[in-house]
Amino acid sequence: MPAKSFTLAAAQVEPVYHDKEGTLDKTCRYIEQAGRDGADIVVFPETYFPGYPYWRGSVSISRWTDLMVDLQKNSLHVDDEAIEILGEAVAEADLTLVLGTNEISDRQGSETLYNSLFYFDNTGELMGRHRKLMPTHEERAIWGRGDPSSLATYETDVGRLGGLICYENHMTLSKAALTTMGEEIHAAVWPGFWEQHGHPGDKTRAETSEAVDSCDVYPAMREYAFETQSFVAACSAYMSEAVPDGFSEDELGFNVAAGGSMLVNPAGIVKAGPLIGEEGLLTAEFRDDERRATKAYFDAMGHYTRWDAVNLSISDETLAPSQPQEASKHAVAGNGSLSAARAQAIADEYDVPVEAVEAVVDELVG
Repeated sequence: MPAKSFTLAAAQVEPVYHDKEGTLDKTCRYIEQAGRDGADIVVFPETYFPGYPYWRGSVSISRWTDLMVDLQKNSLHVDDEAIEILGEAVAEADLTLVLGTNEISDRQGSETLYNSLFYFDNTGELMGRHRKLMPTHEERAIWGRGDPSSLATYETDVGRLGGLICYENHMTLSKAALTTMGEEIHAAVWPGFWEQHGHPGDKTRAETSEAVDSCDVYPAMREYAFETQSFVAACSAYMSEAVPDGFSEDELGFNVAAGGSMLVNPAGIVKAGPLIGEEGLLTAEFRDDERRATKAYFDAMGHYTRWDAVNLSISDETLAPSQPQEASKHAVAGNGSLSAARAQAIADEYDVPVEAVEAVVDELVG
């Protein structure tokens, strides 16, 4: 269970856009501030490090390529020296960090980027990462798809922590998966806050708090909290009106970074936020009884479930370009056949009649 009481924080911080070193320095300063403010968990926005690619769809293919290379150079890698520096800041602040980042692949030979969450425990250790399972719309030209195995939760001093990225927070089965993993505190990260004009493809940056009437983020975060009975720290990206160095205003055509961070209790009550139109560190204190009181009415992992009626299959697969021969040597061919020589080799290895091997294969593929 979560601690008796604890403090969540959303670091609605403007990155030093496309600048790894500048963003690293600013991140450490806000981690330090969150520690001073008594935060137990602090969340930074979607791809905060070193900024969401608001230029997607607004530049030529040539310019897009140059920006992709620049983004690769300024993104985080799990073996990056920046990870150690961030860990030191986290340990000093004695809190848990959920960091939205562009992540450069750690697979040898790959330069693919992922939209990721990095989880640091309060000793500064990198506990794990989540890569967005399905990039949205034009994002698919920026990031690769995440491994199913990255859908996970982590134990912290104040409760079991999980997280999802942007529209993943609308994915019914992904939410259910984290719930079955015992999630108690949820980190939700977004690229901003917006007004929708009829459908998701027609949105503009939020200008005032009235955007809650049409922005899908607001009801999604309240519903996530209620349907999973979890504490939600939703952190949304913020960019000021100043155009970042090296860019023109028209290149950032998808800039919806108005902020919009909020902190929500398990009954779906917004305790702080949404913070719109400014940079800031949003904090709120929660009590574990807020979760118990909601679960007394609606327990998604207990009396309000019907696993006999609806059940979920969760994959822990890690996608890979190849697998060791040892892992595949007993595999049946794609057409369901097994050569006589392979059947005899298996029979000899396990000291069973070859007919028994063939019968098992027939049963499996029949």
